[in-house]
Amino acid sequence: MKKVPYMKLKVLLPNEVVVSADNISRVVLETWQGAYGLLPNRLDGTAALAPGILMYEIPEEGAQYIAVGEGIMVKTGNEVVISVRRCISGKKLGELHQAIEIEFAHHREHESRIRTALAKLESGFIRNFQELLKT
Repeated sequence: MKKVPYMKLKVLLPNEVVVSADNISRVVLETWQGAYGLLPNRLDGTAALAPGILMYEIPEEGAQYIAVGEGIMVKTGNEVVISVRRCISGKKLGELHQAIEIEFAHHREHESRIRTALAKLESGFIRNFQELLKT
């Protein structure tokens, strides 16, 4: 078996490629069963990802961190493809916590507006239905 010194990594969102790198020495990710590390010669496999921190290391640049939501990881040969619905990248590890808090606050506010709009639609539908029954 030929030893491969590096892996290729792609981190995908539904609408864009967040990371595409060819010289990855290791990847550490969180699954529902715990954290796993991937090295270049690890066996192929798949894993369901839990929300958490994804770490990958580029020898010249050091460790890189991305906060990810739920997703899936597929490793085939020296290629690792990770697909997630949401992520926050481009931050240092210390800045990720604050960025995640801001993102969650924004997400909660958005969900609250959606629930309010749905409640208005529901009450309007019921009111109109009652008016229709009266006639």
